[in-house]
Amino acid sequence: MSEALRTDLYQLTMMQAYWKSSHNPIATFDYFVRKIPSGSYLVSAGLIYILDYIENLRFEDDDIDYLKTQDFDEVFLEHLRDFKFTGDILAMPEGSLAFPLEPIIRVTAHIMEAQLVETFVLNKMNFSTLIATKATRIVHAAHGRAIAEFGLRRAQGDGFLEATRATYIGGCASTSNVLAGKKFGIPISGTMAHSFVTSFDHEIDSYRAYAAAFPKRCFLLIDTYDSIEGAKKAVVVGKELEEKGERLLGVRLDSGDLCELSKQVRKILDDGGLRYVKIVASGDLNEWKIDELMNKGARIDMFGVGTELITGRPNPALDGIYKLSDVIERGKHIPKMKLSEETKKATLPGKKRVWRIIEDGKFVKDIIALDHEIIKNAAPILSQIVKNGKIVCKKPSLDKIRQIASENISKLPDIYKKLDNASEYPVEFSRELTELREKIVDKIRKEE
Repeated sequence: MSEALRTDLYQLTMMQAYWKSSHNPIATFDYFVRKIPSGSYLVSAGLIYILDYIENLRFEDDDIDYLKTQDFDEVFLEHLRDFKFTGDILAMPEGSLAFPLEPIIRVTAHIMEAQLVETFVLNKMNFSTLIATKATRIVHAAHGRAIAEFGLRRAQGDGFLEATRATYIGGCASTSNVLAGKKFGIPISGTMAHSFVTSFDHEIDSYRAYAAAFPKRCFLLIDTYDSIEGAKKAVVVGKELEEKGERLLGVRLDSGDLCELSKQVRKILDDGGLRYVKIVASGDLNEWKIDELMNKGARIDMFGVGTELITGRPNPALDGIYKLSDVIERGKHIPKMKLSEETKKATLPGKKRVWRIIEDGKFVKDIIALDHEIIKNAAPILSQIVKNGKIVCKKPSLDKIRQIASENISKLPDIYKKLDNASEYPVEFSRELTELREKIVDKIRKEE
């Protein structure tokens, strides 16, 4: 199914204006982020949606019929019936680390085509990259403890699938989202709700009922009334499971002083001969709270994180942008850039690539260079995914993307992974890019 109308109105009005003025040069646009909301890095995610979009991009008859009601030129609309994307796209593979100002995606196509895809690229990449990055921060804070994503009920509407996929790329071990488990093959996990416990006359009756229903995957929620007493009852049920040849897998704490309670519950479980039972903690957790718990020596084996992860809180959106950087006119490349009164909103001109210097298995710095430049002793980060409108890259499995992200995070020095006041990863401009930028700035100021 085509999603050609999943765009902003001004993309279509600009397309008609380009068409009417016979102005449709080959243009290059860069998708990048000026400022990272939390931390020093981003984990690129969402590219798979761009590939699917490009493969199916066309205007259906009902799309054309709708646009006829919106005051578009009917001849232009007939032109759209044969529309397809015919350009090239380079991108950082999903799971790559990206830093400010670096082109994460580079689109080169006739400007009408490149303009149309802007909104979709921003919509998909901004959201998935935000959530994948948030997930890596939470996973890092957990110091090797598994993170289960519990955010479905707090996700932004239909974005729940994209968000859960992104959390898995970022390193989460499982999800409560059953549809995401089916669709993406992500392991699913969960325990029970407080309502299950309170629906029985006695707490231990609820535990026994759950253990009878799921003897091989039994997790018990122990904080409904009193966490310590709940833990003692869990020991009773755990021993009953042992008699049947099964094992209680874990108990979950969802409120109270999680650090102190985890220590007390651990002792109760150990004294009861259930050293193998895991302790899961949940309840409005984020990377800072998890980091604090770990630093205080909490005896928690796994964290369930919902709202704070699935929404990217405290940053509701990633401010990624898509800017024109080059136009071919009469066979000649004309570098383009935005020059704003706000210096931070200026852009980098020309077709560019990103190179990464790696030493002793660790990322050292990145260099943004013009397309024709080769940076010695550095690895190129952008790779071609679309050529002449056709997909030319392999679509790696989600597990492979997750592995790529994990490997990249492991290569980033710890000073850049601090939750607060992380050092700024060095991103440099090549000499030729710097000179080109200065030349264009001077030219614009003289002419404008």
